[in-house]
Amino acid sequence: MKVEPIKSKKKIIELFQYLYKQHPRNGLLFLFGVNTGERISDILAVKKGDLFTAKGNFRDYWVLTEKKTGKEKKVFLNASLKKEVLKYCQRFKIQPKEYLFFSLTNLTKPMCRMQAWRILTTAAKTCGIENFGTHTMRKSLGYHVYKDSQGDIGLVMRLLNHSNMKDTLRYIGIDQESMDKAYKGLDYFGG
Repeated sequence: MKVEPIKSKKKIIELFQYLYKQHPRNGLLFLFGVNTGERISDILAVKKGDLFTAKGNFRDYWVLTEKKTGKEKKVFLNASLKKEVLKYCQRFKIQPKEYLFFSLTNLTKPMCRMQAWRILTTAAKTCGIENFGTHTMRKSLGYHVYKDSQGDIGLVMRLLNHSNMKDTLRYIGIDQESMDKAYKGLDYFGG
């Protein structure tokens, strides 16, 4: 199965709301993924102290070392994501050294990748979203940034830490979308 971005913002909201009703942790996990575009392994490792100062204020950036690339990256958290993170941390009384996306069976550990995948893919299926995987969140961010920036593929490449334009276009589903559009527009007989 090829994992694809969610191209409908309405579907993104629907999936977030469905997941949030299941458990606020699940909703925030998805929201964090589509707003940061980071890999699930990096998201699951987030602790409250990674996002907040000792005084309880949001840091300017979430600074992480990507597990896959080993590269350091600064990620800006937008206002709507900050609002949800703050509400969530207050609700569950999460401490600075605790994981944001905790395991429900052992609150001192993060949710495992397989559990995150199960929760997200089951919810996506229920919401009628096909070809979903944990990379869908990352691909969705790339797709929407590309569309909202009038095709600034360089920006998307930097956000996703990619080095190849062709691969980035394919990754976010633009390559296939362009080919589909070409086929649909082809009309030899003018009718």
